Amino acid sequence: MAIANFRLIRERAMSTERARRHFNVTQYRRMIETGILKEEDRVELIEGEIVETSPIGSQHASCVDSLNTLLVMKLGQTARVRVENPIHLNDFSEPQPDIAVLKLRADRYRDQHPGPQDALLVIEVADTSAQYDRNVKIPLYGRAGIVEARLVDLQNEIIEVHTQPGSRGYHRCDKFVSGQAVKSASVPGLEIPFDEIIG
Repeated sequence: MAIANFRLIRERAMSTERARRHFNVTQYRRMIETGILKEEDRVELIEGEIVETSPIGSQHASCVDSLNTLLVMKLGQTARVRVENPIHLNDFSEPQPDIAVLKLRADRYRDQHPGPQDALLVIEVADTSAQYDRNVKIPLYGRAGIVEARLVDLQNEIIEVHTQPGSRGYHRCDKFVSGQAVKSASVPGLEIPFDEIIG
């Protein structure tokens, strides 16, 4: 009886593994264009897999709003700030960071999504997704060559600033807590008090 149950569990696990399929960005975008995927589905393409993003809680939404306002005020016309929009990292990854600070471009990114070379800074805000963001998305940004990525961990009230990108992610991580000023390594003069981000 136990052996039969084990076989059934193993067969189901194997069939689940076989059912997984990887997609490239072209296929992913076609699914959006044809309506297979809709905006309200809240998904992003991460290393060939279509991943559902976490629901947005009120604390998460408030923090993203605050960051957007602060960054627009501080950067003015020197950079473009985008909220929850795609960045094309490679043929198999097109994540949607909560905030992206981008270089100015004449087409204002109408003609194509920004790539790693356009991003000065990306920020992920996490209430329930900190482990996933820290272990999957942040290293993905580093491997793509984005100069700076931040993780705002709302549950633990800490902000991580990841810099020095390389083939395995980022080589440096500085952590900030309440009472400190969070300085940018990639945007000269950009400094925001921690308590204005998580307050």
